[in-house]
This record gives sequence, C-alpha cells and structure tokens, in this order.
Amino acid sequence: MDATTTTLAGDLGFPEGPRWHEGQLVFSDFHDRRVRSLTPDGDLATVLDLDDAPSGLGWTPEGTLLVVSMTRRALLEVTGAGPVVRADLTGLTRSRANDLVVDAAGRAYVSSFGFDLVGGAPVEPTGLVRVDPDGTAVVVADDLRFPNGMALSDDGRTLVVAETYGARLTAFDVADDGSLSGRRVFADTPGLAPDGICLDADGHVWFATARTAEVLRVREGGEVTGRVAVGSGSPSYACTLGGDDGRTLFVCTAPTWAEGGPRAGRIEVATVDVPRAGRP
Repeated sequence: MDATTTTLAGDLGFPEGPRWHEGQLVFSDFHDRRVRSLTPDGDLATVLDLDDAPSGLGWTPEGTLLVVSMTRRALLEVTGAGPVVRADLTGLTRSRANDLVVDAAGRAYVSSFGFDLVGGAPVEPTGLVRVDPDGTAVVVADDLRFPNGMALSDDGRTLVVAETYGARLTAFDVADDGSLSGRRVFADTPGLAPDGICLDADGHVWFATARTAEVLRVREGGEVTGRVAVGSGSPSYACTLGGDDGRTLFVCTAPTWAEGGPRAGRIEVATVDVPRAGRP
C-alpha cells in the first residue's frame, strides 16, 4: 500500500458524494438525510437537512448547490428559501437516483441504480441522465450496470463513469452540446465494485472499491498505479481529492451501506503525490 488513511471525522450514518469546495469538504450522509461540511481540522457542520436521502452533489457556475434526492428520484437546487426540484427524474429512471457531476456549463449528469438493490432484485442495466440548466432532462447513455461515481476531465471533453456491477470504469467523449459518444472501457476492475471516483492531474482515476478496505488508482488501460489502505478496516464507498494543495485523498467509509447497521461511518484521509484535477 502507498499509504493508510486516518480518521478525520466519525459517528456518521453513511457518508457519500464527497466534494472539495471553497476550502472544505462537503458530503452527503444518506442515513442522517443531511448534507454536511467538514473543515480540514475536523469541524462538522450541517449544510442542508432533507426529507430524503441525499447523494451526488455539485455546484453550477453561478454557485448554486445541486443535490440528488435518491428515493424521490429528483435533482434539487438549493435556493435561499430551501431546496426546490430542478428536474423530476422518475420518468427516466427505474430505481434510486444516485451520483452527480456538473460540467462547466451547468449541465448535470446523474446516475441511478437501475434496479431495486435494497429489495434484492436482480441486476438490470440502466442509463445516465443529463439535466440541462433549464431543467430539461434526457437520457444520454444506456446499458450501464449500476452507473455510480463520475468524473469530468479538466477540458470537459471526457466523462468517466464507474459501473459498480460491471466491474469497470467506462469513458465517453463529451460534445459541445453535452451529448456523449465514443464509449470505451477506461479500465476493467475484475473482482471489484468501483463506486465513487475522482481524477488526478496525471489523468489517473482513484476509485473506492465498495467491498474492500482500500482505494485504488488506475491509469487508462487498467494498470493499478496506487493503493491506499483504509485504516478503519471498513469498505470504501467514495473518494475525492482536495486540501490546499489538492493532495489530500478524502475517503468515505462505513461497515455497511445498509440502513440500520452500526453507526460507524467515517471520513478518512491520506496524502498522495499527484494533486486533483477535473470535476467534481
């Protein structure tokens, strides 16, 4: 292993969707139904309380916070009066909405489960939904096996998606209008379940593994170029790079994703060599 994480914050429900924003970490807590912020010193605060589990987070160019509302299957925007629906995704998704990445034009790409994971339904493929700034929502890719974490390159021309039940990272070319083409395998991850992801300045992807207590770094083609062990011993579910120099790897961990399990969610951190890049 290249490093081992230490705990920055504990006693969380289930942390997900970590984003480095304006000098602090912002993340969702599924089970507490909150969006939280966390300073580099470990000070926690509540950004938003919801009546549903939040997941993916992002900001428009104007600074508006967007939040995925999972079971409502909606993309929310947070206004001065509270969250309002930017797009209802129920007609474009079959099960819970999930992660989110926002591009430089304010377009949001939203993933979803595609099947009733909580109820034990068999795996079914699903698609990615793009929500434009005016709230128009369209499916822009299909036949993905549990599309999860996403990342956009610095130039906005490449979108990488983690297919958790496909055991791979999949890349697309992004056109000026936000449409996707040129689908290809960025990296196969045999035996693993890639979850949340982030990009670094070398163009490599860090991904949480969902079933093992580690976070892996891969280059396009699948070569593993870095490993960070999770110090708590819990599985990793999401990660992002941040900190003043972009070299702090923030990792969301928990013993289980299932609600009703032990309350032991954590934000864990390690220092890596190559700084962050791209979005989120």
